[in-house]
Amino acid sequence: MALLAALCLGARRSLAQERPGAAEGRQPSKEIADADAQQALGAPAALPTRAASLTLDRTIVQLTVSFRDVVDGEISKKLLSGLPTVITMRGYLFHESGGTPLALAAKSCRVVYDLWDEVFRIQLIQAGGQSSTVAVNVEGVLRNCAEARRLPLAERSLLRDGSRYFVAVLVEVNPMSAEMLDRIKRWVTRPPGSTAIGPGDSLFGSFVGLFVTRIGNADRKLAFRTQPFLPPTPPPPQSPPSR
Repeated sequence: MALLAALCLGARRSLAQERPGAAEGRQPSKEIADADAQQALGAPAALPTRAASLTLDRTIVQLTVSFRDVVDGEISKKLLSGLPTVITMRGYLFHESGGTPLALAAKSCRVVYDLWDEVFRIQLIQAGGQSSTVAVNVEGVLRNCAEARRLPLAERSLLRDGSRYFVAVLVEVNPMSAEMLDRIKRWVTRPPGSTAIGPGDSLFGSFVGLFVTRIGNADRKLAFRTQPFLPPTPPPPQSPPSR
């Protein structure tokens, strides 16, 4: 009996050494990593910074940023499987000092590889409505679905001169329920300049509530923020050519 007890004690010590923190009741490393990610998402200003371009088209501030790295080798295999793959991007406009988000820009991309014709069939939902296109390779999918190019972000009148802002972005692959995707579709098909978040827009009113609670539901995710920026100004008017 004494020998058996000694062997059991030795096995427990060995297991504790192989799994650091197990003897003290700490979380496994994956759970710790998820907790760290949740903490980062809970503080948008603490997200890693990614360069982006903010431009002005008449009265609308537009966002251009790339997130091609959301499609890694595993996601590329999913794209080629013939099963639907959905890539969504949401960008929240914040004051540099923080607070609640002021506006939301979003896009959603549904990709299905046609095994018969050997092309990717893409349904793209973003400001302006829904459109369909075809890509002949993964590069074409990235160009359509893993970049935001001049995506309407907010009315220029919503931004104060001299104040600095940033955009916190979440990109997910196969992220959500059909109901949530339908709500995003209704959001992005609003009239131009209707991206401001109002008191009644509870679905999009909480960066923490929307992003953190769904952090484990996507096949892959990226979270980052843009550099701080001042509201873009229109270019100076060009003088008429001299005769």
